[in-house]
Amino acid sequence: MPLTPLDIHNKEFNKGFRGYDEDEVNEFLDQVIKDYELVLREKKELEERLNDMDDRLGHFINIEETLNKSIIIAQEAGEEVRRNAQKEAKLIIKEAEKNADRIINESLSKARKIALEIEELKKQSKVFRTRFKMLIEAQLDMLNTDDWDHLLEYEVDATELKIHEEEDSLA
Repeated sequence: MPLTPLDIHNKEFNKGFRGYDEDEVNEFLDQVIKDYELVLREKKELEERLNDMDDRLGHFINIEETLNKSIIIAQEAGEEVRRNAQKEAKLIIKEAEKNADRIINESLSKARKIALEIEELKKQSKVFRTRFKMLIEAQLDMLNTDDWDHLLEYEVDATELKIHEEEDSLA
C-alpha cells in the first residue's frame, strides 16, 4: 500500500544517542508532506484527465467506426447504383437497337412497296401512252382520210332548211 501524507506526518523515529536534529527532521518531513500531497493531487488530476481522455478517445473511436461503416455503406450503395445504371443503360441500348432495327425494316418494306408501286405506275403510264398514241393516230388517220373531202363536196341549200324548220314548227 502506498505511503500517504498522514503516514509521513505520524511517522516517529526512535531516538538515539547523537541522533538527528528533531526540528530539522520535522521541517524536512513537513516539506516532504507538502510535496507529496502536491504530487498526489497532480496524480489524481492526471488520472482524471486520463479518464476524460479515455472517454473522449472512446467517443472518437465510436465516431470513427461509425464513419468507416458509413463510408463502406456509401461505397456499396454507390457501387450498386453504378451497377444498376449500367444494367439500365444496357437495356436502353438494347431497346433502342430493337427500335432501330424495326424502323429500318419498316422503312425497307415501305421503300420496296413504293418501288413496286413506281414500277406499276411506269407500266400503266406506258400502257396509257401507247393507247393514247394509238387513239391520236387513229384520229389522225380519220382526219387524213378522203371522207372529209367527200363531206366538203356536199352542198346544202339553206332555203330548203328554212322551209323544213317552218314545217316542223307548225306541226
